[in-house]
Amino acid sequence: MSTTPQRRSVDRDILRLALPALGALIAEPAFLLADTAMVGHLGATPLAGLGLASAVLQTIIGLMIFLAYATTPAVARRLGAGDERGAVQAGIDGLWLALGLGALLGLAGWAATPALVGAFGADAAVAEAARSYLGISMAGLPAMLLVFAATGLLRGLQDTRTPLWVAGIGFAANIALNFVFIYLAGWGIAGSAVGTVVAQWGMVAVYLIVVSRHARRAGAGWRPHRAGLLGGASSSGWLFLRTLSLRAALLLSTWSATALGPDELAAYQVAISIYFTLGFALDALAIAAQALVGRGLGAGDVAEVRLVLRRCLQWGIGSGVAIGALVVSTAWVLPQLFTSSAEVAALLPPALVVLGISAPLGGLVFVLDGVLIGAGDARYLAWTGLVNLAAYAPLALGAVWWADASGTPGAAALAWLMAAFALGYLAARAITLSLRARGSRWMVTGVA
Repeated sequence: MSTTPQRRSVDRDILRLALPALGALIAEPAFLLADTAMVGHLGATPLAGLGLASAVLQTIIGLMIFLAYATTPAVARRLGAGDERGAVQAGIDGLWLALGLGALLGLAGWAATPALVGAFGADAAVAEAARSYLGISMAGLPAMLLVFAATGLLRGLQDTRTPLWVAGIGFAANIALNFVFIYLAGWGIAGSAVGTVVAQWGMVAVYLIVVSRHARRAGAGWRPHRAGLLGGASSSGWLFLRTLSLRAALLLSTWSATALGPDELAAYQVAISIYFTLGFALDALAIAAQALVGRGLGAGDVAEVRLVLRRCLQWGIGSGVAIGALVVSTAWVLPQLFTSSAEVAALLPPALVVLGISAPLGGLVFVLDGVLIGAGDARYLAWTGLVNLAAYAPLALGAVWWADASGTPGAAALAWLMAAFALGYLAARAITLSLRARGSRWMVTGVA
């Protein structure tokens, strides 16, 4: 049984990691929110094009999130076991893996951009806008993966403040560059992509300086270790499959929104951008859980790990209630910030209300996901991810069928689609994650 001083100590650790992580995580989708707001004032067609392009780009980047999620617990476990040099070296190996994957994916993505956009079946004007944005954005893909790996290294070292500063500076630079390239230079949606790419590579430069300092202090080298690269790739495979199911659900949502119509797709882009912001905000507690659970299991302290789980869940659900209430209360105001199209803005309020209602459930899901990632229980997450996707597919397709059958897509159909995702899909994840967290098979102690 935990004592009050123990709970307070764990709460301090959670907040010490979660609050800076909150700022850094919000800054990540804020890049997309800034692009959405600026491009949205160019008209519905560029905004819809951004929706398609960002769906593809976020899918590729999202699939590589394991570079952060696998690095954090690996570094944290070694740190908990007292091996700081090994912890930093594991993070550096992750950087090399990120660079290699980013270069390959960037080149392949640039070549495949026309085919990737064409797969959505959008009209010619929307497809052209999407190709312009996506093709340029591929140059920033290696930078984003390097940012993931560097962030994972620092989180594992129990440092979430540095990622906050780097993300904040990068976000500010992104807004300034986008304003120059979109409006002053007159490049339109292409200017948005250029500004984001430049900001991303600037963030990489800052991270490399920070990691170099840690490497010198701990005595770690910059040369990649074959065992570390292969081990990191192997352990990350299950996380990749877990993330693949998540991205498949998001792609299915985008396809469903495309089937509803151009205005519905544009409104969906705004709604899902806000959802990502809410999700990353709640995920700050999951980041704290990853770092603390990894460190606790590395040190063999199972009791503390259980306490971290319980307290993070309480914080997550409570934060979800507060954030959800804020979204619901502003559901009729937020659309005006993201689009100048009256038709698109009119579609959004019911969908945003649904997102607000789902926020407490999101707090539960994100925290449990972070705890199991921190414990290295990626195999379970991968297999149950397929189960969750199978549960969501008929709900998303049913929303499209209902819109076709009723002949009135509009706001109601968009709200049903968001309910299928934010309530139905998250409920499936909540069930599978809760069943695992109630047991103890995921609590494996030691460095491995």
